[in-house]
Amino acid sequence: MALDFAAGCFGGAAGVLVGHPFDTVKVRLQIQSVDKPLYRGTYHCFQSIIRQESMLGLYKGIGSPMMGLTFINAIVFGVQGNAMRYLSRDTPANQFLAGASAGLIQCVICCPMELAKTRMQMQGTGEKKKSSRKLYKNSLDCLVRIYRREGIRGINRGMVTTVIRETPGFGIYFLAYDVLTRRLGCEPDDPYMIPKLLFAGGMSGIASWLSTYPVDVIKSRLQADGMGGVHQYNGIADCVRQSLKKEGWRVFTRGLTSTLLRAFPVNATTFASVTLFLMYMRQGDGSALQDCETQAVSVEPTSM
Repeated sequence: MALDFAAGCFGGAAGVLVGHPFDTVKVRLQIQSVDKPLYRGTYHCFQSIIRQESMLGLYKGIGSPMMGLTFINAIVFGVQGNAMRYLSRDTPANQFLAGASAGLIQCVICCPMELAKTRMQMQGTGEKKKSSRKLYKNSLDCLVRIYRREGIRGINRGMVTTVIRETPGFGIYFLAYDVLTRRLGCEPDDPYMIPKLLFAGGMSGIASWLSTYPVDVIKSRLQADGMGGVHQYNGIADCVRQSLKKEGWRVFTRGLTSTLLRAFPVNATTFASVTLFLMYMRQGDGSALQDCETQAVSVEPTSM
């Protein structure tokens, strides 16, 4: 259990470093005003952030997912592992149920973490130089300030949408990985084991995001709402109604390209890192990996 926890932290950190720039672009595209859009698309958003805010602009808010990584991975691995032991049979259906359980419980940490990440990513949009008028110094300062103004309810803004996204999202994530690794049939002595792991992990991340992306758009909008003291939405239903009225159904695909571009390398990196870490740590103790069906770890969806 301790080794799985350490492997998850290692793999998760690698995934965050690879995928955070894509996540920043996703959030910017999801939240930008439809009346005065700053970005024309994924590539233009990348280009604009680098030109106006430097490369560091793509890593705004990375402290929050890094800070919550240990707790999220501990919850995901512990719950998923215990759920599989309770269910006793390693079947695709049980993989979905175990993953969904892990996704549900880790929302306690995931929601405040993503709230801080979203607020930090939106802060200083389009500013190249550091502003002395920044609302938040860092992710922790962001959460502290929100708590002082709005209490527990404030730092849990977007919790319902996070639960709606994470519960089925993690179920599909674990299910897709289980199905793919069974079909690919990779073994420790398979010369193509690493490419198979990369493919299975990457495709699992894509499947998970495709299944829950519209909910993520609403979550991002609700969590960004209230910056500067101005609230635009009264709740989930009002956010959905206003978004549809102003932008049509395409609003639910905003930032999807960036998300899918991020999902494959992030989850591929995570699975490969976890597997290689476990293989290295288990050398010499007679505990070889049975196959490539390593427990999955999620990143910025999730952890995903």
